[in-house]
Amino acid sequence: MAEFLTKSRARNVFYGGSIFFVVVFIGMTVHSHRYVVTTSTAGMPLTEAVTLGKRVWERHSCINCHTLHGEGAYFAPEVGNVMTRWGVQDDPEEAFEILNSWMESQPSGVEGRRQMPYFELTEEETRGLAEFLRWADQTDTQGWPPNDAG
Repeated sequence: MAEFLTKSRARNVFYGGSIFFVVVFIGMTVHSHRYVVTTSTAGMPLTEAVTLGKRVWERHSCINCHTLHGEGAYFAPEVGNVMTRWGVQDDPEEAFEILNSWMESQPSGVEGRRQMPYFELTEEETRGLAEFLRWADQTDTQGWPPNDAG
């Protein structure tokens, strides 16, 4: 004779399964918390200049044209590693000078070419933006986004 799931057995399966998955959930939460607390992606401290630079980035909606670590528009170059590409990731003054020169040369005036608008940034804002880009450059993105450019 076939044995059927009685009401009490069904209740025991429900409660046993619920307890099992609650324990699994708690275990995964503890594991994730330990991983997040002990693993930092910051390669550089979050300073007031970095915060100012992020505010400049947001106020001028830079992400509408540029990508930052693969997020944003693809109209203009990725800037998550721009300081490394320029070779100035370790020198704040040189990073500012190159970024400032680049910003002052925009728009280039070349007809038919995509051009960055001219933003009337103060020196402090440009320094902050340079620091924000240095901070983003030194963030450990764990290989994201993939870069086939070599």
